[in-house]
Amino acid sequence: MTPFQAVILGLVQGLTEFLPISSTAHLRIVPWLFGWEDPGAAFSAAIQLGTLVAVFVFFARDIQRLTVAALQGIAQRNLRHSPDSLMAWAIVPATIPIVVFGLGFKDYIENELRHLEIISWALIVLALLLLLAERIGKRDRKLERLTFWRIQLIGWCQALALIPGCSRSGSTIMGGLFVGLSRPEAARFSFLLGLPAIAGSGLFELMELMAADPGMTGLLNLAIGIAVAAVSGYVSIGFLLRFLERFGTHAFAIYRIVLGAVILISLRTG
Repeated sequence: MTPFQAVILGLVQGLTEFLPISSTAHLRIVPWLFGWEDPGAAFSAAIQLGTLVAVFVFFARDIQRLTVAALQGIAQRNLRHSPDSLMAWAIVPATIPIVVFGLGFKDYIENELRHLEIISWALIVLALLLLLAERIGKRDRKLERLTFWRIQLIGWCQALALIPGCSRSGSTIMGGLFVGLSRPEAARFSFLLGLPAIAGSGLFELMELMAADPGMTGLLNLAIGIAVAAVSGYVSIGFLLRFLERFGTHAFAIYRIVLGAVILISLRTG
């Protein structure tokens, strides 16, 4: 990998991690289009640390508020003492599905599921589910009205992101819409819920990359990818919140369907 490729992949990661179009899919598709080697699941997951930084900066006040509420819940021996405390502690079990399935099927996910045909179908299927959520979701519920079990349902939806092409943000926004959240609220919760998953997978893969001794060039490319992903991810968050407020997820769903169909046709005629 060259520094230029690291910049492009970091940019792709940052822009697509939070948009419901699947960063994993695009990190697989972009190298395929340009004839580059697949950067691999480890590199793709490690540069997520850049988008993690973007979330911490953009939602610093929300994260601080939830952290304080969680600690107050411990101090008062009542984890449900406030809506913020309930949400903070409900995020913990809601993260378990993606962790369990991610570790249990790690090799399968990183190898067999990275085929472009599987990614294409995942793009299309989740797009249809997003359109369904848009149609039947009431979109009248605020974050503070989320119950424990609704949060768990969104957590199970997040586990779909382990399938390359599904999209972590797409699956969690879909889950949020299904339980009645407004579009911007579904997106905000998607970012907050994703913090443990993004941090865990990113750090885990980073340690594996370091253990493989990528050399100074490899470390430089990784650092470039993370830095570019952080900046572009911050921009992407702001754009998505403003876009969803006005237009919803329909454009992203259509994009997913078209992209998936184009790749499937290319694979069959290429």
